[in-house]
Amino acid sequence: MPQDMSFGAIFETVVTAVDPARPALIHGDTVRSWAEVAARSASLAAAMLAGGAVAGDRCALLMRNSAAYGESLIALARARLVHVNVNYRYTGEELWYILDNSDAAVCIYDAEFAPLVASIRDRLPTKLWIQVGGETPAFASDYEHLAQAGHTLPPQDHRADDMLFIYTGGTTGLPKGVMWDQSALWALMNAGTAATAPDSLADHAANVAAGVGRQKALVLPPLMHGTGLIIALATLCRGGTIVTLPGINFDPGEATTTCAREACDYAVIVGDAFARPILRALDAGIGSIATLNVMISSGTMWSPEVKAGLIGHAPNLMIVDSLGSSEGLGLGAAAQTKDNAGAPTKFMADGNTLIIGDDMKPVPPGTMGRIARGGLIPRGYWKDPVKTAATFPEIDGKRYSIPGDFAIIEADGSFILLGRGSQCINSGGEKIFPEEVEEALKTHPAIDDALVFGVADEKWGQAVTAVVEAHAPVEAEALRAHVRQQLAAYKAPKTVHIVAKVPRAPNGKADYAAARALVTG
Repeated sequence: MPQDMSFGAIFETVVTAVDPARPALIHGDTVRSWAEVAARSASLAAAMLAGGAVAGDRCALLMRNSAAYGESLIALARARLVHVNVNYRYTGEELWYILDNSDAAVCIYDAEFAPLVASIRDRLPTKLWIQVGGETPAFASDYEHLAQAGHTLPPQDHRADDMLFIYTGGTTGLPKGVMWDQSALWALMNAGTAATAPDSLADHAANVAAGVGRQKALVLPPLMHGTGLIIALATLCRGGTIVTLPGINFDPGEATTTCAREACDYAVIVGDAFARPILRALDAGIGSIATLNVMISSGTMWSPEVKAGLIGHAPNLMIVDSLGSSEGLGLGAAAQTKDNAGAPTKFMADGNTLIIGDDMKPVPPGTMGRIARGGLIPRGYWKDPVKTAATFPEIDGKRYSIPGDFAIIEADGSFILLGRGSQCINSGGEKIFPEEVEEALKTHPAIDDALVFGVADEKWGQAVTAVVEAHAPVEAEALRAHVRQQLAAYKAPKTVHIVAKVPRAPNGKADYAAARALVTG
């Protein structure tokens, strides 16, 4: 696999090799061709450098999904600026922390966040503020003006170790900036494609011109989260097209109708939070996913019966569970087609993934351990050597990433994912992984979604507690009995709370803090 290419060098190649008339970005009614994106991203990149940013500076993107987000990603790479993703749900102090911690020299933000930005900007080292849309305040530059100004981007000395940051969501403390070399990410994006992976920029230019690997991707999660970001980058780096939805809230009917209208080749989602509403829309005759060859999900486990239902609407569809995190990509993958639809999900991994015990040694088959990923992994956490040493230790002289996921290894080398250890419940001395109980609850015909967590309890230490979202009347005791039919009795929730909506982040990931607050106040 080539490991000497940065995204900046790749995009400089793509914009000269791709058919300029092909669409690069589709967002609702906005369609930007590669010719437009090439010119606009170069002008934006040159403007940021002229505004005081230098290669290696961080640039924060406080934006919802949009064509401007895709253009900004390309512009940052071409200018050799380091991408910093910002969760648009952050409050003032949370936003301040990210921009301060990353030492962001530039911040590109949507107009709706202008009051938030104005409230904290005087406390930050940021040199350049760029506003997308709205009436631009005096302290900021207008995005559209910079993109259309026609600034010339001087040649840049792109390097394999140019970086890209992916900030974690802060589920185990304050958000941490994961430092990736762009060349490592590009090599991981080419894993499994040895026959067509380019050995040089010239080879890549030939591939782009020939349309090798070029696809139209329906990206449904926010681009500010790792799952959407990585798929968008992989698609654009091959001269493809990313399709995003314009609404603030996820609309499954719009997703299926957009998929049909744009004839998308593959889609990326995050588990049941996206898949169940999509399946309901399809069952109601809204839109189609018939053109999809692949649907990828990352970031959470999801239900076999939902996968089978989706495949029923697209017989040629392959559903891929991609196991990864901000700290490690390619931990494992599981694929399902019409031939094994509904089967339990078992992950396969290459030789760089281990399941290790507390002694940091591989565990025997049938044993639970932590997932450790070697090979191409991040440098560590930005400005946090202590947590870097804990998450990226050396094992037998080789660096590994240990994000915190637990699994059981099987004799054939496959493994069953149990869940993230940080959410593990200790009830009566037994360890219980919430994801396992959640999946059991979601197999009940009345349940659409579920989150499970531990609540302090005098008798058990932690009592297994569930909040569930139901579309039909159901008794809590019936749900507890349903879980006991599938799992050991001690794993069944002690209490079940039926709520109007199970709390999740925009990318579909569980919001356990909000779920706990629904119960404990």
